[in-house]
Amino acid sequence: MSKERIAISPDLYDIMPLDYQDLVNHATYGKEDRGWKDIGTSKELIEQHSLCAGCPESMAFRYVLAALPNPEDTVMVGSTGCTSLVFPHVAIHNIHSLFGNQNAVASGLKRALTVRFPNRIKDVVVLAGDGATVDIGLDMTLQAWFRQEKFTTICFDNELYANTGGQESGLMQKGFVAKMAPVGKLFDKVRLPEIARESGCHYIVNCTVSKPSVVEKVIRNAVLIAREIGPTYVQLYTPCILEIGKDSMEGLQEMRDSEKPNERFAFKEYVSEPAKALLADLAAKTKEKKAAAKAAVLQEA
Repeated sequence: MSKERIAISPDLYDIMPLDYQDLVNHATYGKEDRGWKDIGTSKELIEQHSLCAGCPESMAFRYVLAALPNPEDTVMVGSTGCTSLVFPHVAIHNIHSLFGNQNAVASGLKRALTVRFPNRIKDVVVLAGDGATVDIGLDMTLQAWFRQEKFTTICFDNELYANTGGQESGLMQKGFVAKMAPVGKLFDKVRLPEIARESGCHYIVNCTVSKPSVVEKVIRNAVLIAREIGPTYVQLYTPCILEIGKDSMEGLQEMRDSEKPNERFAFKEYVSEPAKALLADLAAKTKEKKAAAKAAVLQEA
């Protein structure tokens, strides 16, 4: 990683906005061990957002951005929803697609980038809500997985349509009553992680965003596996606290309650055999690199 993409010409530095100067001076681009701990000190990890106060999606978005292994060469594809209010604040290339066609857009984009930059790593990451992923866009979600497109799909699962008044979605819990679903959900929550496995995804995780270190590891694994092997899917519980009748400070506790053993968002992970081999190889290289760095320090001492 490097800061070359956002560097300011010395002749123009003094007239550049202070916000941009701050972005360049404190960006995590070029920092090999960048991660969630950089949130709060780096402007590109969403210093401000336009979501509701206490929204778990704002937490999730920051963790996702901090976890990207190759941010300056990553393109994120979003869809209509609350996330589309955040993307304008994101210092990473992104595309706003129509509601539901994000995986189709990502498929064409990934293929085009592979042809245009054959000797350069270009990661594509889809980020959309449950309505775009499992309802309106389900066909395009599945077809991308069937074709083994090499990108990651992240679903911010609100368990309802949070952006348009609280209608039920396929991922809503059975029996849940929302403002625009007054009789309650009549069928079970769609088991999209299981469908993803049957559809050929090589890495699948179902969890909340209550633990930033977990989200960081999951997203990084998903992107690295998608880059080398095939499609990956991450389903993150990001409850709309307003639509489920919670106060702005109760989002974190809602997620913690939902991730307890036997609850619907208890941590679940699937890793295909090729993906296991890749992760083991990456772990071995990381261990070897750390050992070499330690040996170098000891030699200097």
